[in-house]
Amino acid sequence: MARKISVTKEMVKNAAFAIMREEGMDGLTARRLADKTGCSTQPIFRIYENMNELHEEAFAMAIAYYTDFYQAFMKDRPAEKPFVNFGLAYISFALKEPALFRTLFLSKERYGQSLYELLNGQDGKFKAEIARAQEAGAKDPGELFMKMWIFIHGAACMTITGDYDLPEAETKRLLLESYEKNV
Repeated sequence: MARKISVTKEMVKNAAFAIMREEGMDGLTARRLADKTGCSTQPIFRIYENMNELHEEAFAMAIAYYTDFYQAFMKDRPAEKPFVNFGLAYISFALKEPALFRTLFLSKERYGQSLYELLNGQDGKFKAEIARAQEAGAKDPGELFMKMWIFIHGAACMTITGDYDLPEAETKRLLLESYEKNV
């Protein structure tokens, strides 16, 4: 008799996240997950009540991944004007993780979180940038961020469609210029 393979929740979560990194949330189906895990769909539904529960958990893993990516990106970088490194990290994430970027920042389904909450994270990075802009003398840091955000988000979206290919140094220059012109 063949030995049964025990499918764990950790195995299913890791396979789900791997699929999301490759294909986004739309690629995360029970059949695809079963193939990736090397099992039938039965163990998946023994572990998870339904696919929505699994999607929500996978989405939380994607948020944690973005947070880790952001922190690693910011580590050992010299402080720039407000929103510059924030923008560079966001655009870099879109370049390196397009499927996760689409899932987190271009999807209407955010499992109860707004885009603001996703960007701000548990460490308050969004609020910190606005506070830095205010400390630097910005008259209206919220409006300044909106102007910067249009460039940041637009560049990130253009990155995943292949329409934005400026090197990081040029993007940084544009972000600095945009900041200076709008302070």
